Amino acid sequence: KPDIVTYGILIHGLVVSGHIDDAINMKVKLVDRGVSPDAAIYNMLMSGLCKSSRFLTAKLIFSEMLDRDILPDAYVYATLIDGFIRNDDFDEARKVFTLSIEKGVKVDVVHHNAMIKGFCRSGMLTEALTFMNKMAEDDLVPDEFTYSTIIDGYVKQQDMTTAVKIFRDMGKRKCKPNVVTYTSLVNGFCCQGDFKMAEETFKEMQSCGLVPNVVTYTTFIKSFAKESSTLGKAVYYWELMLRNNCVPNEVTFNCLLEGFLKKTSGKVLAEPNGFNEGQKSLFFEFFNRLKSDGWSDHAAAYNSVLVCLCVHGMVKTACKFQDMMVKKGFSPDPVAVAAILHGFCVVGNSEQWRNMNFCNLDEKGLEVAVRYSRVLEQHLPQAVTSEASTILHAVVEKVDTKEPYSGGVSVR
Repeated sequence: KPDIVTYGILIHGLVVSGHIDDAINMKVKLVDRGVSPDAAIYNMLMSGLCKSSRFLTAKLIFSEMLDRDILPDAYVYATLIDGFIRNDDFDEARKVFTLSIEKGVKVDVVHHNAMIKGFCRSGMLTEALTFMNKMAEDDLVPDEFTYSTIIDGYVKQQDMTTAVKIFRDMGKRKCKPNVVTYTSLVNGFCCQGDFKMAEETFKEMQSCGLVPNVVTYTTFIKSFAKESSTLGKAVYYWELMLRNNCVPNEVTFNCLLEGFLKKTSGKVLAEPNGFNEGQKSLFFEFFNRLKSDGWSDHAAAYNSVLVCLCVHGMVKTACKFQDMMVKKGFSPDPVAVAAILHGFCVVGNSEQWRNMNFCNLDEKGLEVAVRYSRVLEQHLPQAVTSEASTILHAVVEKVDTKEPYSGGVSVR
């Protein structure tokens, strides 16, 4: 006959594997056998329900716990509070926080941070500050999450004066800002058009040994891509993130492409400022070359993004980007084929080129791919270019002889 320990192990396994309904049914069977679930079992169920965003059921389980005089632990209270806040039910979160104190639970920084997040999401920033100041009464020290949440709250209200004041106070209290803190300030300054302060904040962040993340770079790209006069800066941060091995996401792509499609107006654009002496923009080199060769703004921008990703060895991301563009109705062209082929060679995985679709490239299309491949070769090591060139020319030869290529790509 299974005992409560056995049931606990089974329920834990079901919760961890995501079978939360089965876990709840297991608890019901336990009760039907006349055995009362212990705090550990309830805590596991509560945690699983909150992680699954099933707050109504979590609330019912919570009430059942209290009815059975089984006290939830501090972790469960913190999970519930955070869950209700994420579900935009701040009133319920406040009730749970108050109840936790009434039940004698020792609330810590995690509980307070969850509440502060709730105040900030509700626009109650004065209350959030008051709540943070009261933490000292409980011998609790605000951490970087506490400060970052409040700073971001003021940034969202476009009150940069107060946001910076709290940021400086954070330093005085020996609490080190993190990437989230700095990125929030960068976003605030960018939204106000104060790019000088945004870039100074960016440099300060790096001087502290912090590594900008995809949100940091995308914030700059989005802001600078809004005007044609600052598109060069958007490209600068785009290429900087790639050089620093920060992988862009779909938001990054959309911001950059939208800027070029709306702001270029058929122009051949100047090189952006910010690059080191002797260093040129790979994006602009290809964008302007493609435009001069008669490609549309859309194709020029799309292919320039692909080229940058592949040259920096981010071929996996390049393939995802291409899939994203295909879903939007943009078919891969000869330049895209050349870029991704070189990308696979950069990462030493040229075998993957077999999965590339050359089917829609006729002899003329392959000639274009070869021509742009030669331009790509100027930016890559000889070993890479030699391998890519061999593969591409082999395909061209097979097309000339109307024979299927032995590497696995069919030509129609």
